[in-house]
Order: sequence, then C-alpha cells, then structure tokens
Amino acid sequence: MHGDAESIESAPAEAYTHGHHESVLRVHSWRTVENSAAYLAPHLAAGARILDVGSGPGTITIDLARRVRPGRVVGVDAASDVVERANGLAASERVDNVEFRVGDAYALEFADASFDVVHAHQVLQHLARPVDALHEFRRVLKPGGLLAVRDVDYGGVIWSPASAGLDRWLELYHDVAAGNGGEPDAGRHLKRWVREAGFTEIETTATNWVFSTALEREWWGSSWADRATQSQFAAHAIESGHSNPAELDRIATAWREWAADDDGWLLMPHAEVLARA
Repeated sequence: MHGDAESIESAPAEAYTHGHHESVLRVHSWRTVENSAAYLAPHLAAGARILDVGSGPGTITIDLARRVRPGRVVGVDAASDVVERANGLAASERVDNVEFRVGDAYALEFADASFDVVHAHQVLQHLARPVDALHEFRRVLKPGGLLAVRDVDYGGVIWSPASAGLDRWLELYHDVAAGNGGEPDAGRHLKRWVREAGFTEIETTATNWVFSTALEREWWGSSWADRATQSQFAAHAIESGHSNPAELDRIATAWREWAADDDGWLLMPHAEVLARA
C-alpha cells in the first residue's frame, strides 16, 4: 500500500502481503506520478487538497504535493515507521505542503467533504473489504470530488523466457495474497468496486510496467529475489503452509536467472479508474 499500499491493514482477516522489508520499500520508493499515476496528472490543479491513502514511503505523495502547490496533500498509511520515513523524506526535499499520518482506510480521521481528490495506488488489492474502503473515500471527498485508484492485476503478468520458477512464484503469490484477505487480480475488479461504492462518471484506463533493460531487470529481479526469502511475503508463505524455505530459495534463484538473461522481459498490467463523488 504504499503508494505504494500497499500497507493498509484494518480488518482482522487482513494482512499486508509484502510487509516493509527494504526490498519492498526499494520498489515503492521508485514510484512517482509519472510512472504510477500519469492518468491522474491532467486533473491536478494548483490549490487542490488531496488525500493519498496507503502512501507508503511517500514518493508519489510528495510528487502530488509539488504539482498542486499551494494546495495541501495528506498521506495516510497503517505503518508508523513508514509514515515517519515519509515525513523525513518530505523534510529533506523541503516540500512543506505535505504531511503523513498513521491512518486506517476504513475509518479515515477526516471530516466529510474534506478533499478535492482521494488517490490510492496499489491499495485496494490488499483489502478484504475494498468497497467499504471506497465508501469511506467517498465520504471524505467534496461533492464532485475526484477518486483516483490504480491496481495491478497479477492474472495478467507475463514474462519471457519461460521459467518454471516464476510460474511457481505467480501461483504462490496468488495463494498468499488471497490467504491474507486480498485480491491479487484486483485490476479487473476496480470498475465494479467503484460503481458499487456509489461513484459516478467512471472512466477506466490501463497502463503497464515493463522491465526489459539490464538495469531494469537487475533492479526488479533482485528486489523479488530478496522478497522471496526475506520479506513478510516469505513469512506468510511459510506460516500458511503454502511454501517452504527450500522452495523460496528456488524462486529467488529463478528471479536472478531471469534478471541475468539478456532476453528477459516482464510486463505488469494495471487498471486505473477515475470517478466522481
């Protein structure tokens, strides 16, 4: 959740699949409006008040704040240590129209009609009750305010060359994420969830992350190799009985082999929805 979402945890049946290991934050800190919220960029106006739910290390949130000055941006995340890190980043970059708070996607500590925009990147996929969260997002939006949500759909992830290890990774990811109360194929459900939450004027788009160059493969592949064995994902996989350390080592090896292959290529599809309160 973090911007990565990527870290909103509230209902007892939920657990954030990725956790906050360095290998996870390494990826979340790469995210900006340009590579993760370009669909929202044309709608950002100077002076706007924005809420970023699941703001993670804060890179998207800070980018939003720069684009709407003198408007104010608030990022909320369930993890206090990540919130502290995000506030530190904002201070170091001297962006003074943004703040980060610990928050709950299901019970936001803001009055009704407080924001012009509510943004959530890679958040709804981790929630057991995404429509309930969207109802709460609608509550804090001003009449006519804009919702912007973007989530990956793991069912559409593809790569080359073929890899039995990555096949197993994707199967395991689905099992672990679903076991944690989430929906790893959230992208295909976004439009329905948003409609069920009472939003109107719904616009849908989709964009992809593609990792192909040697640097991109090394960055993404090494991150997932580390996640497979060291992050909360690994702990969840083992504790749930879906995997074991030996298998996770094999998955990590498969990621490193993919990263080292000059023919390596991977695509992650993301659905995007803009809607009005």
